[in-house]
Amino acid sequence: MVSDETRRALLAFRAERDWEQFHSPLNLAVAIAVEAGELLEQFQWRRPGDDGQRTGQEAAVAAEMADVAILLTYLANDLGVDLEQAVRAKLAVNAERYPVERARGRAEKHDAL
Repeated sequence: MVSDETRRALLAFRAERDWEQFHSPLNLAVAIAVEAGELLEQFQWRRPGDDGQRTGQEAAVAAEMADVAILLTYLANDLGVDLEQAVRAKLAVNAERYPVERARGRAEKHDAL
C-alpha cells in the first residue's frame, strides 16, 4: 500500500503518458501476475536459507516489489477499492480462520487446522 501522495504521483505519471487506455482491470491483473513472477524469479535457483538479502539482490527484489505495488495501486484506484480497508478486512477474516491457539507455528490451511 502506498500513501495518498504516492498514489497521486503514480496516477499523474500514468495520465501524463496516456496509459489509462491500456490499463483495463484484466490487463492490470495480468501485469500484476507477470511482475509477481519477475519477483519470484529473483529467488529462483537459490539454496535454502538464501533469501536474496545476502546475495546483493536487494535492489532487484525491491524494484520488482515496487512494480507489483504500482500496478496494484492502479487497479485498486480504477476499481474503487480502498486497499487499507481491504487489507484490514482480510486480516480480520484471517484472524478468525487462523486463531493463535490453533495456528501458531503451523503452515496448514485454515480448514486443516
